[in-house]
Amino acid sequence: MTIADGRAPNPTDGAGRPPAGDGAAGRGAGRPVFLPSDIDQTVFDEAFLRQLERLLLLLRAPVRGGLKGGRRSIKRGQSVEFADYREYALGDDLRQLDWNVLARLEKLFVKLFIEEEDVTITVLIDGSASMATGRPDKLQFAKRAAAALGYIGLASEDKVAVSVLGGRMARRRTALRGSGRVLRLLGDLSAIAPADGPTDLVAAARHAAAQLSGRGVVILISDLLDPAADRVIRELASTRSELIVLHVLSPDELDPPLEGDLRLVDSETGESIDVTADLATIDAYRERLTAWKESFAHLAARRQATYVDLATDTPLNELIFAELRRRRVLG
Repeated sequence: MTIADGRAPNPTDGAGRPPAGDGAAGRGAGRPVFLPSDIDQTVFDEAFLRQLERLLLLLRAPVRGGLKGGRRSIKRGQSVEFADYREYALGDDLRQLDWNVLARLEKLFVKLFIEEEDVTITVLIDGSASMATGRPDKLQFAKRAAAALGYIGLASEDKVAVSVLGGRMARRRTALRGSGRVLRLLGDLSAIAPADGPTDLVAAARHAAAQLSGRGVVILISDLLDPAADRVIRELASTRSELIVLHVLSPDELDPPLEGDLRLVDSETGESIDVTADLATIDAYRERLTAWKESFAHLAARRQATYVDLATDTPLNELIFAELRRRRVLG
């Protein structure tokens, strides 16, 4: 028996890739189509978008930006919303003096304002060939998650940039700002196709890191099926941005429905391996898979990053409104 687009069940070696799947979902009538290929159309209806607008990507630490964006900071700065007073000190901006208070108290007080931050949210989508496998399709799931998270950023007046990791490069799209750019964002996501041939995820992540400017948020959406995937997390965590890793695997990868003598074919290199899938093999695979994911979780915790492991059959509203809020990624 031959299984295309698969690898031997060995997670620590970047393996365990199941048969490819088209991940197609039924198309609802009368609903807006923002990502026109193989998605559940109900997740991007008007009500869903309005719910997304109530959310904000949470930051562990304040970010100092150039422009005044729509994100409130704990810092005190110059903006339109009054916060408090403090007594004038030599060198303070005289334009911030409150002359009404001076007239009443005969003392100089400076007005303090809530400073709003300018944050760039960079979404890195693993575009390797292995992401186009699974049922539901991992790449399509990544696009949907990126669309929802990107819209949250745009609605918050943050800048949102999407980069696709493929080969040894990161292809970065133009950064967007404002909810009016959502169709451009979704069009960019819809155009993403899996890379041909093998992907060096470490080199691509390093290239993406070199394109970052200033602090912000980096969201990596990947199956991490690379022998050096731990280095990918280290490379991105070493930037000045806060890192969120969404580790995406298909149900077939989490619990392979395999038995008997099989030939597993690598979706990127075309290399194959013959295995016998019996109960002992599947149990060993599950144990190694659990240890593999735990190693990423521990690494992320040490690097002050957020690691979230996901199955591609996770409903998008559950991911956004339950899982990511529970992990304090969204609030």
